[in-house]
Parts: sequence; structure tokens; C-alpha cells
Amino acid sequence: MEAYVTLTIENEVGFIEFFHPNRNSMPSAILALLEQTIIDAGKNDNVKVIVLKSGGDRTFCAGASFNEVIAIENEASGKRFFMGFANVINAMRKCPKLIIGRVQGKAVGGGVGLAAATDYCLATKHASIKLSELSIGIGPFVIEPAVSRRIGATAMSQMTIDAETFFSTEFAKSKGLYSDVFETVEALDEAVKTMAEKLASYNPEALKEIKTVFWKDTEHWDTLLAERAEISGKLVLSAFTKKTLKRFR
Repeated sequence: MEAYVTLTIENEVGFIEFFHPNRNSMPSAILALLEQTIIDAGKNDNVKVIVLKSGGDRTFCAGASFNEVIAIENEASGKRFFMGFANVINAMRKCPKLIIGRVQGKAVGGGVGLAAATDYCLATKHASIKLSELSIGIGPFVIEPAVSRRIGATAMSQMTIDAETFFSTEFAKSKGLYSDVFETVEALDEAVKTMAEKLASYNPEALKEIKTVFWKDTEHWDTLLAERAEISGKLVLSAFTKKTLKRFR
């Protein structure tokens, strides 16, 4: 299947779904399309609440596209690539609609960042999480503000340092990344639908105002995430990172 990003509206709920055949890894084109789709949904009067989901069964998002990362040749293109995740996170942060995350499977790196940038996140028991960036020579710089805001600095540090370990869904729930965890995708989808439609029936002005409250003190993230993207863009050019990434081709 080809990669895609779609927006489907049902009962005033906007379901944004992204997909990439390589475990939902995210190349620049898909990140840019996802950013714009979130912006468009935020402006759409027919959408009261947004659900962010991915296609496929067992992987929510494998993070950055390693093939594209390997091809980075200079600091400018490196920063530009990592700005893809920065722009999506900032679009989610600024979106006037509440965003519910539907995480059906594993989340790695940037995928954890996407889950953390939702306003409410539900998952299946298969949705373990990993921050593998240090093990490949970079670090979770761009997503760190979103992840630390959600699970706290201590848990963020633990995951970053233990970069080759998948942390369980129980860990993710206990730290606040997931509000609830379900045995099956069917149960997850039913819970997401119920929550989204319930929220869509509430006063949209109240939802907009409470989202602003949720994200207070993050106004500097436009600048902060750009600075973090620049750090990653430099590190990805190192001989260590280039050599390590070749193993994943």
C-alpha cells in the first residue's frame, strides 16, 4: 500500500489517519501532510473533536524514516527533516480542537512524541513504547518537551537512557501517557468512538478554552522545537550515526 494521510468526519468527529508501509515510519512528505491535515481539521466547523490514529495492526508509529535520515547530507537538510515532527507537534498544540490519540500498537521515537502531544490517549495492550534515539547516535530532542510534559522528566530520562528497551503499556499508563489500555483493537475503537462523540456534544467554546488551559506555558515551543531540530540535524551527520543507521536499511 502507498503512504497516506486522510481525514474522515463522522458525527462531528474528525478521524485523521496516517499510514506508511514501513511500520508507519514518517518521511518528510507524510509529516508535512499530517501537519496540514491537523491544521485544516482545526479550522473545519464540521469537526468538533479530532482522533489521531494510524493504519495497520501492531505499530502505531516507528518514528522517523531511517532511509530519509541516512540521506541527510548537511545541517540545513537535517534541521529541515527534524522540523517535520516539530511542526506536527506544534500543530497539535495549537489546534483549537481536543485531540484524542488512538494507539493500537508499538510507538517508537517520534511516535511516542505524537502520542504525548494528544490531549487524551487510549491504547491497546500491544502499545509498548521506546525512545531509541541515543542508541543510534542522536537523541529525542524534538519530542522531549511533549513527552516530559506528559510523563514527567524522570520517566523521560529513564526511557531516554534505557534506549534499547520497550517499556510496557502498564508503564505508559502509570506515567500518564495512556489514560486507559484495552485488550483488543475492537475495544479500543469502541472506547475512542464513545469518548470522541461525547466530547463532540459538549460546548465547543468550552472545549477550545480548556485546551488553551491544558497547553499554557508552551507558547515558546515554536522557537524551542526549532532549536531542538537543529541539534538533531547536526548529530545525524556524525560518522557514528551514519554507520549505525545503515544497519536498519
